[in-house]
Amino acid sequence: MTSHAPVPSHLPQRLVLLGSTGSIGTQTLEVLSRLGAHAPRVVALAAGGSRLELLARQAITWEVPVLAVTGGGEDLSDRLRQALRAAAAQAGRPDPVTTILTGPDAATTAVQAAELGACDTVVNGITGSVGLLPTLAALASGARLALANKESLVVGGALVRQALARPGQIVPVDSEHSAIAQALACGRHEKGLTSPVLSGRSEVRRLVLTASGGPFRGRSRAELTGISAAAALKHPTWDMGPVVTINSSTLINKGLELIEAHLLFDVAPERIDVVVHPQSVIHSMVEFTDGATIAQASPPDMRLPIALGLTWPERPDLSGLVTPNDWREPVSWTFEPLDSAAFPAVDLARSAVAASDTHPAVLNAANEQAVAAFLAGGLEWLDIVEIDAAVVGEHEGLTGPGLDDVLAVETWARARADELIAAQNGGTHS
Repeated sequence: MTSHAPVPSHLPQRLVLLGSTGSIGTQTLEVLSRLGAHAPRVVALAAGGSRLELLARQAITWEVPVLAVTGGGEDLSDRLRQALRAAAAQAGRPDPVTTILTGPDAATTAVQAAELGACDTVVNGITGSVGLLPTLAALASGARLALANKESLVVGGALVRQALARPGQIVPVDSEHSAIAQALACGRHEKGLTSPVLSGRSEVRRLVLTASGGPFRGRSRAELTGISAAAALKHPTWDMGPVVTINSSTLINKGLELIEAHLLFDVAPERIDVVVHPQSVIHSMVEFTDGATIAQASPPDMRLPIALGLTWPERPDLSGLVTPNDWREPVSWTFEPLDSAAFPAVDLARSAVAASDTHPAVLNAANEQAVAAFLAGGLEWLDIVEIDAAVVGEHEGLTGPGLDDVLAVETWARARADELIAAQNGGTHS
């Protein structure tokens, strides 16, 4: 950091980074590089296994003692060791890794083995509901959880809230929820997320989530046929992983974010609106009871909410890394109502979270299967949300589920989605 910039007092001492080779993970390491000597010690990295060379380079650069890989096929440990030796030789450094964990529970084990405390942070940048168990492990450790994995909160809602060691333990990294947290700090309610801060005599009237509208903004339902994966992966403003980008194209991502906002901030789903803002500069807003609306504006750069997730409630100096908006140049921001007829995913999510504690888990699981099928060429784009709605409609729902209940519901939803996808393809989808 530059010499004139104050060092945030809330910087963690040690950090576990889950999903290190993905979009959130690589940008988190960019933020740590900006923090320089003040950056926390990276004690563990976890990744899916598709980019072993990158994981090895990260481990060597940051002198990380523990690596966790949740997938990647056979001989994974040997291949990673080879990649580590090559990366160390190229960098002229010793190989610091003493432990390699593999298998579906590797990320959770890495969190549990890190012996974290309240002065440490876990960044969960994993994509999908597989992030739930690492989220619960992070909360149980007492560490702060910088949460980019919205699915773990959507799927595990009540479980995640029950696992909190203290109010404010979760700091959202999604740009929308980070924006809401920043806007709420302007009010007089007590600070702290996932606690009933907005109940009773709250100053807050509504939360407003902004959506870019995705690559197909402005199209009618009839104009959304025959969409290719390549077209759906061309997001107009954000650079994200393939699953998140497809979710943005259908706007199911905004539905999941609505559920996440409801759980994080204790705001009823009917008091959370979605508005289309194509420029992606206003990241979300809070409307107060006196008619004032507080909006958070910044460039569409995930490094800003990531950094704030590490230092909350203080702000780090990101000069030279994040370029702020240029207020000296003419600019126009526009806002449009969401076309629910063309993009019904938000209404589906709103009805799911109102139905039961497990309907959101069903929605997310069905959607993960449908998106995977679409990316593999086994499902039409329009059918993604149709499959989601069909599976959600069949679910009877549970109240106060335990972890085993949630996992069982997820398993059922994935199997049922696969059945419906196969039926769409004449029984040929596997």
